[in-house]
Amino acid sequence: MANTVKRAARTTLIAGILGTTAIIPAMHAAADPVEVPGIGTFEIPSHVAEQFAAPTFDVPAGTPSAITDIAAPEQVASQGQAVANAALSKVGSPYVWGATGPDSFDCSGLVQWAHNQVGASIPRTSQAQAGGGAPVSINNLQPGDVIAMYGGASHVAIYIGNGQVVHALNSSSPVKVDNLGDFPFHSARRYV
Repeated sequence: MANTVKRAARTTLIAGILGTTAIIPAMHAAADPVEVPGIGTFEIPSHVAEQFAAPTFDVPAGTPSAITDIAAPEQVASQGQAVANAALSKVGSPYVWGATGPDSFDCSGLVQWAHNQVGASIPRTSQAQAGGGAPVSINNLQPGDVIAMYGGASHVAIYIGNGQVVHALNSSSPVKVDNLGDFPFHSARRYV
C-alpha cells in the first residue's frame, strides 16, 4: 500500500509539472556567438556570457585614459635637467684640451656637447658661452644652466642642482662633480 501511495504522489507531481509547463510558454534562451580562432563559433547563453564579461570601473575625471598617458620614470622634468643628465653621463671621461666628445672633453666642449644632446646649439668657447643665452642670477639657478667661473669666464660648468656642478676641469682630473662654492663664480647663463 505504501508503494501505491508513493506512486500516486509521483504521478500527481509529474502531472502538476506537466500541467504547469502547458500553461507557461517556453522562454527563448538568448545566446551570444563566441568565436574561438582556429576552432569555430559557439553559441553561449547570455546569462553565462555575462558571468565572464570584463568588469567595468568608475574612473574619476582627469585620470589617464591609457598607459601611454602616464609619464615613464625615464622622462625628464625639463630640458635643463636633460642637459644636466647628459653631462652627468660623462663623469669619468678624460679631459682633453679642445675635445668636444663624445669620449673626451674640455670644459666648454662638455657644455656644448650636453646641450647638443637636447637639440640646443650653443657657442664653442667658455667666453662665448658666458656671453650668450639668457643671464641668470646665482639665486635662480636651475639644472642645465651654464656656470662661468674665474676672471674672464675662463672655465665653464653645468649646474646640476643642490649647489653642485659637473665639469671638465683640467688635464689632471676627468669629468667630475664638484660644489659650485669651491670656485670663483663669474656668471650664469641659460640656453634651454
